[in-house]
Amino acid sequence: MFRGSNEINLDTKGRMAVPARYRDALASLCDGCLVATIDVQDKCLFIYPLPEWEKIEAQIAALPTFNQSTRKLQRLLIGHARELELDGNGRVLVPPELRKYAELEKKAVLVGQSHRFELWSIDNWSNGRDSWLEDAGGGLVIPEEMQSLSL
Repeated sequence: MFRGSNEINLDTKGRMAVPARYRDALASLCDGCLVATIDVQDKCLFIYPLPEWEKIEAQIAALPTFNQSTRKLQRLLIGHARELELDGNGRVLVPPELRKYAELEKKAVLVGQSHRFELWSIDNWSNGRDSWLEDAGGGLVIPEEMQSLSL
């Protein structure tokens, strides 16, 4: 389980250090093999342990290809997926095209989302977080799928 948010830095080569508290879990879950892809709704990246990604990729690939919307999603999600490998220093290299899409520069935020991470530029995260918190104060529509949850 990945939870919490961590401010991190990307070096000039685009490498980010995965916080130490996640490294053991990643070593046992996927031997340090991760997959990053774009989020089609927000300017951030999704980062999955390889076994988690393989389940999702299979579901995406199984969608009907005669539907234009699903084909577009397949192209975006699978087509932009890149394998990342944790190096001996606990870092991963985020490919330039993914950094460009998510507007990643030096400062970023890695957000645990249970079975995956989201990687945000510090600016996009801060701007989004402020509006999400404003929405939580009123007018937030709870999706039907979540209305049976007890928090």
